[in-house]
Amino acid sequence: MSSRILIADDDRDLADLLADYLRHESYTVETVHDGASALDRLASATLPRPDLLILDVMMPGRDGLETLKELRQRHGLPVIMLSARGEPVDRVIGLELGADDYLAKPCLPRELLARVRARLRAPAAAGSSPEPISIGGLHLDLLTRRASLDGHELELTGAEFSLLLALGTRLGQVVDKAVLTREGLGREIERFDRAVDVHISRLRRKLAEASPNSPGIDAVRGSGYQLIVALPG
Repeated sequence: MSSRILIADDDRDLADLLADYLRHESYTVETVHDGASALDRLASATLPRPDLLILDVMMPGRDGLETLKELRQRHGLPVIMLSARGEPVDRVIGLELGADDYLAKPCLPRELLARVRARLRAPAAAGSSPEPISIGGLHLDLLTRRASLDGHELELTGAEFSLLLALGTRLGQVVDKAVLTREGLGREIERFDRAVDVHISRLRRKLAEASPNSPGIDAVRGSGYQLIVALPG
């Protein structure tokens, strides 16, 4: 079964162009043209849930950032934001609100396709059953891509889970930001790219809020990040 993608963009011509391109790549695609319609579609109990949302920032009424903030209270699906405002601060705001990735308009459909594939990539090869990873009270289920800490499920975005997995499989090692960008976001790092930093900041906060005994994520200046488990005192 093909993955389902929802595009929310008030530029109908662009939405149709991207939809046709993604359909040609065997995805099932729907389009809506404002934030309220996107939220209504995600809330539908009768239609299949989309697997990924492509969300424009500049929309009339409830804009993309407001829509993202509201949907993150209920939905964990991957979100790729599109915006004609390519300023770094706009990207950071979108990522801080829970976007998995961010593309500035105009973007090449081929580049968007690469980002979509990265976010929808199957966590395991067909027929395999990867073993869960346990680090202290942290538990990562690679098959379902769910994480829990001390028995409580963590509400992580797809990018956050991938970054936590990249760090967890290299416990105690410093993982370069270029590697984290590649494994966590499915793309190469860009100049002045702060996406990993923003995702790590959100991860730290979620881990700390879930348990006082959570693993820590240390920044190593000029290098990257490492996952640290505190020794019992």
